[in-house]
Amino acid sequence: MAIFDIEQIAASLSEARREWREAQNRSQEPGGREFPSREALAQVVEQLKGALFPMRLGPYDLRQESEDFYVAHTLDSALHTLFAQINLELRYSARQQARDAVSVEAQDRHVAQSFAQALPRIRRLLDSDVLAAYQGDPAARSVDEVLLCYPGVLAMIHHRLAHCLYQLGLPLLARIVAELAHSQTGIDIHPGAQIGAGFFIDHGTGVVIGETAVIGRRVRVYQAVTLGAKRFPIDAQGHLQKGLPRHPVVEDDVVIYAGATILGRVTLGKGAVIGGNVWLTHDVAAGGNVTQASSQESAHASQALAEAAP
Repeated sequence: MAIFDIEQIAASLSEARREWREAQNRSQEPGGREFPSREALAQVVEQLKGALFPMRLGPYDLRQESEDFYVAHTLDSALHTLFAQINLELRYSARQQARDAVSVEAQDRHVAQSFAQALPRIRRLLDSDVLAAYQGDPAARSVDEVLLCYPGVLAMIHHRLAHCLYQLGLPLLARIVAELAHSQTGIDIHPGAQIGAGFFIDHGTGVVIGETAVIGRRVRVYQAVTLGAKRFPIDAQGHLQKGLPRHPVVEDDVVIYAGATILGRVTLGKGAVIGGNVWLTHDVAAGGNVTQASSQESAHASQALAEAAP
């Protein structure tokens, strides 16, 4: 006697899928795969990491005399796999917007080529992030240690790649690449966040950076920092309005210590220092220094003024 009634379970799952597709008006899905593959993108990112840093993140047995051959071969494989995933997202987007899927053919080639051409620029940005981590952490003994071991650097490799995809109009691919890093490091950076050169996340676990955050050059943040939204505006139908600027602007040379939470479209001026565990919902002037104690004093003063008002 069979332990499981596989036919009955499979039939029930089929019914559940049918109900979902009808509810979403998606009963006429294409015969093949509709969405990009998380597994394929994980492979692409691993290959691109090796191509960007072959003698550190490439194969353990790679020799320097074979470096250029390895990079060319790996790029060829990674970019062709990525091209197929780009095509899937653009076709899906065309169906959602009731556009002619034929127009996707020229678009996917242009987008893939633009991404490929951006890789040298991404490598240079990542060099600045690695150097910032090495210079910003007294425990770091070499840039190689930073590149091989630091979760913040791994998160930034993913983010630099994901942000490029996001800018090229591929939000789903970008989000998958970002979430691959999130699951490995506990660092959650939305691919839409704009982050300048020389960014360093120390320790990293619990860091959250929202979609519309804008971060300048040489910024340093520590674990459990949140750059989030204070509120979520809704439209006349009660739906969340998407895409509005709602996350902080962090100017050059700012330091944000562990556990700080900065919410809303506030600006942290150049060179500001935000202390640990601060809850902040207002602008900070350039060179300002906000501690937990000063933040509490400011909150008490604001409450006293509110209570004194007629």
